[in-house]
Amino acid sequence: MSEITVTPAAKGQPSVWTRPLRSLLGLAMAALLIAVSGTLIGFGYVRARDAALINAEADMRAFSDRLVDRLGILSGRTTALVGFTASIANSFLVSPPERMGDKIALLREIIAQSPNLDGIYAGYPDGAFIQAVDLRAQAWRKALDAPQAATVAVRSMQTEQTGERSNRLIFLDKDGTQILERRLLSTGFDPRKRPWYQAAVNGRMPAAIGPYTMVTTGALGMSISQAHRGNGGIVIGADIDVGTITEFMARERLTAGTVAFVMDAAGKPIMHSDRGLMARLTALAEKGELDVSRPVDPLLVGIKANLPSDNGVSFADIDGRTYIVMATSVKSIVLLAGHRTVVAAPLDELTATANRNLYQGLAIAGAIVILGLLTALFMARLITQSLGQLTASANRLQDLNFSAPSDVVSHVTEISTLDRAMSRARDAIFTFALYVPKELVRKGIESGQFAGRGARRQEVTAWFTDIYDFTTLSEQRTPEEVVALLSDYFDIFNETVSAHGGEIIQFLGDSVFAMWNAPVANEHHAENACRCALAMERKLKVFNASLKAQGLPELRTRFGIHTGAAVVGSVGAKERLQYTGMGDTVNVASRLEGMNKVYGTAILASSAVVALCSDAIAFRPLGEAQVKGRATALQLFEVVGEKEYTDLPQAQVVAQN
Repeated sequence: MSEITVTPAAKGQPSVWTRPLRSLLGLAMAALLIAVSGTLIGFGYVRARDAALINAEADMRAFSDRLVDRLGILSGRTTALVGFTASIANSFLVSPPERMGDKIALLREIIAQSPNLDGIYAGYPDGAFIQAVDLRAQAWRKALDAPQAATVAVRSMQTEQTGERSNRLIFLDKDGTQILERRLLSTGFDPRKRPWYQAAVNGRMPAAIGPYTMVTTGALGMSISQAHRGNGGIVIGADIDVGTITEFMARERLTAGTVAFVMDAAGKPIMHSDRGLMARLTALAEKGELDVSRPVDPLLVGIKANLPSDNGVSFADIDGRTYIVMATSVKSIVLLAGHRTVVAAPLDELTATANRNLYQGLAIAGAIVILGLLTALFMARLITQSLGQLTASANRLQDLNFSAPSDVVSHVTEISTLDRAMSRARDAIFTFALYVPKELVRKGIESGQFAGRGARRQEVTAWFTDIYDFTTLSEQRTPEEVVALLSDYFDIFNETVSAHGGEIIQFLGDSVFAMWNAPVANEHHAENACRCALAMERKLKVFNASLKAQGLPELRTRFGIHTGAAVVGSVGAKERLQYTGMGDTVNVASRLEGMNKVYGTAILASSAVVALCSDAIAFRPLGEAQVKGRATALQLFEVVGEKEYTDLPQAQVVAQN
């Protein structure tokens, strides 16, 4: 990603930010495409969302109407059958066992025509009871241990002529023929104590009870009951399996998150599309623990708090989601009369299609934007490729890197002219850099010490070298041989000093002046200077072996190392500066190098060096000596080696070497 560059302006003027031409063209193209595509997508999404809401409201209304219709059909059919039996079936005016054949025939016919009936029954004022159940329900078949051929079971409870209560169970096949009869133990069941009997006894209108969980089948059921027209103490009732209603509510949901339920006039939910929640609601209702003010489902709380008027629509924010809520009153139905059906659907699911279209549109727009960006970048690249190459060349020149010359081919006259000027500048700087230490210049610029003439006092480690008897060697060789020999010799110095964090300040004939801790700070400058001298000794042994093999004289080098304060900086004329170190520290290092002749040593260091790195470098004390140009004597030390070698037993030292 391109960076914003702040270009310093003329004095008194604000800075100006700049960006690459490719970025500017890309941003302009992207902004245009985003503005156009975003506007079109936004209009399309709003229209699709509004259409989705209108369709969702229509679908919710249709769902509510279908649910009420199903309730009406189920209620009307059951109410008609119960009303027919209570109004016309005179065989029920006498309690069992009177006219049992007529009772059984009528009950069997009603069961056959009503697949939603769990059973139909009659209760009498004297406690007699007769019930027919549909054995198509596997729960009934298992509970009664019905014969395989049986399709209807009839249970009757009555008082025999002997005065004993009897409990009989008769099984009928598909033709109505009795195939088995059992005598059951008395259970103490009394129909007169049941809610369906008490709700309808001596009344004129049918009554509805439930929903509740039916004991035998475990299904969700309701009861419709009505007193017999000929005797108000006789109540005809029927149990309805309303599981088909809850299945319909679950199956016909508009979306996966849609909930539908039926609640009574008191606000209690009595049917729910969630079967698990319906089971909990029913269990609480049967225990009398269902509290309208504290429903078991937080979603119900939110929906009830935002119920619209009948046949109206409202919006509710529940648990971070927005729901569309529709409520419809159940009218003209005995079953659930006065109740309300409620449908709530999450807005995000209803508008899922619109959202998908939005995402698809955004994806297409994104692709168009990317394509436009690529096109803009390609066009900009064609325009700016040459400028980029010239910039890279200029950056290499800034880093004093001359490895790759600029070679820009362009049909633009100005760029071609600039390329030729850059090539000439590169050649000039390359030639100049041969006479100036590149690393020194680079580090000086980075450290901010090459900002013109100026110096400062700081602690440094100065390092001087000299070749023993170089004058004699020069007289015995041609100038060309001497230059070639010194060039190879100085290459080793340049590489080794740089590897140990130092800087060669100047080549002085056959001597080398190097410095540590300037221009870049070096925490272990004295130690690194000593390690560098020892490393040079090892490399020069290899170098001298090569010279000897060629029949050339060996070069014996002496080193002087001293640490102390020096004046470090750029000095010289306005148009010719040199970065160097001056002062007593530099002079002492130079004198130490020369004193190697007196002591027959190769590397001499001062006590100041020893004080800084004696834990890492091994030294041999040589006593005090007077250095020329210095009033006080110096403690002299020979640099022997690195501690990790000298502290080991002799056998290990030999092994490691």
